[in-house]
Amino acid sequence: MELKLINEQGEAAATLPASDAAFGRDYNEALIHQLVTAYAANARSGDRAQKGRSEIAKSTRKPWRQKGTGRARAGRASSPLWRGGGKVFPSSPDENFSQKVNRKMYRAGMASIFSQLAREGRLSVIEQLALDAPKTRLLAQKLKAMGLDNVLVVTDNLDDNLYLSSRNLPRVLVLEAREVDPANLIRFRNVLLTRAAVAQIEEMLG
Repeated sequence: MELKLINEQGEAAATLPASDAAFGRDYNEALIHQLVTAYAANARSGDRAQKGRSEIAKSTRKPWRQKGTGRARAGRASSPLWRGGGKVFPSSPDENFSQKVNRKMYRAGMASIFSQLAREGRLSVIEQLALDAPKTRLLAQKLKAMGLDNVLVVTDNLDDNLYLSSRNLPRVLVLEAREVDPANLIRFRNVLLTRAAVAQIEEMLG
């Protein structure tokens, strides 16, 4: 598999040979969907809580007699049918939303995403991306010169200047190769990798 290697002006300088195991996989939509769903589910804290009918602070007295009033039968005001009553199946604070994804499936799914990005021309490689100072303007100018907007930047080692410069750019995210997740890979229109990050991804997914 050949990846597009660009310079700081966004021009295709050369091609970079890459591993087919990481960047030459077939597109597997079902696996990618499972990966993104599991990632979102595992991010849920599960700390919400609701009250059942036994926990509602209402009187247990029967609101009115069983017959003769013309109204429907009612046993207690904490009934789930009543406003302010308890929930039928309340959520508990210790609810677990996590989903397990095997390591082999995770690697195959991530490789499938990278491969599809490369096929669609949305994945580019640069030799190195560094800034002299933590200035948002400097990073914005570099990305504009490369013709990149709405971009995920993946580096081998997170540089402080690069990270601090990206925080105020709403459609730019900088991550290390070991922190890349499936949700962010498909969220951004473009993905920019450094050459060293490509080597790390090949090692992780190969």
